[in-house]
Amino acid sequence: MSLLTVENLTLQFDTDEGRITAVDDVSFSLEPGEVMGLVGESGSGKSVTAKALMKLNAGNAHYAPDTKITLNLEDQSIDVMSLKTPREMQLVRGGAISMIFQEPMASFAPAMTIGKQMVEQLLIHSDMNKAQAKELSIEMLDRVGISDASTRFGQYAFEMSGGMRQRAMIAMALSTKPKLLIADEPTTALDVTIQAQVIDLMKDLVDEFHMGIIFITHDLGVVAQTADKVAVMYLGRMIEQGPVRDVIRHPQHPYTQGLLDALPKLDDLEAPLTPVAGDIPSPLERPPGCVFHTRCPKIIGDVCKRDIPQWVDTGENHRTACHLCSAEEGAAA
Repeated sequence: MSLLTVENLTLQFDTDEGRITAVDDVSFSLEPGEVMGLVGESGSGKSVTAKALMKLNAGNAHYAPDTKITLNLEDQSIDVMSLKTPREMQLVRGGAISMIFQEPMASFAPAMTIGKQMVEQLLIHSDMNKAQAKELSIEMLDRVGISDASTRFGQYAFEMSGGMRQRAMIAMALSTKPKLLIADEPTTALDVTIQAQVIDLMKDLVDEFHMGIIFITHDLGVVAQTADKVAVMYLGRMIEQGPVRDVIRHPQHPYTQGLLDALPKLDDLEAPLTPVAGDIPSPLERPPGCVFHTRCPKIIGDVCKRDIPQWVDTGENHRTACHLCSAEEGAAA
């Protein structure tokens, strides 16, 4: 049984300019101990999708009636969309699901020590007393590689370096022993050596706790090192999914191909970088048909401008939503 199943996730926001679609008909699943990379440019809907798993989006958010999010634990299945009150949401928010945010300084309360915040969440999500919560918090700080953890426990976030804050955020997220960890670009603000250490740490944690991880990033290079499978998003739609090696070696969607072409080539350092042409449209000006057609170098006449592409199997457990793939499938048939 899958740890997480997301079906037909559609999320809109009320704004001064009208109601806009941020996530459009997204479906995926995650197994226990599996790491899924969620990639795409800024504005693709990655973080909004992740926050939707805990209903953390702002109060002006509206979920489509057929949206279904199911979290399967050992002793129960949780229908996340049916949870209404803050007390009910504690089952998933910081309990069964934890989230590592991109910038820990925006997540830690500046006037509270790291340790006090860690203890507070353990008192909420477990039956520990303060002494037990403190002991576990110091243990987790030590396990994520923070030296002199008992001293760091009493420090404030601003007293730590960026890499240390990120490790403290990971320790805090893991202290409740979640079944699902959402990591929202946890390595973006770190230098490459700390970035590598954080990636290695997350691999170790998957092996030890057998948790599922959704790793959000715009860096396909990081995904190649960490993920078992990858899902590519563009303007709120999921456009390609599959095993990470297959998607990176044999990308089927022109957007995925463009993201890979934009990476530096270590075997040819003189080669110019090739960015994806154009800019991602505003959700207020959402293109009809295939949302990528305004930037696509392989557009097929009016069909891309008119019709939403359907999923096509393009490999083992690899599928792509692209009219080009549909046309190739039809020609092969």
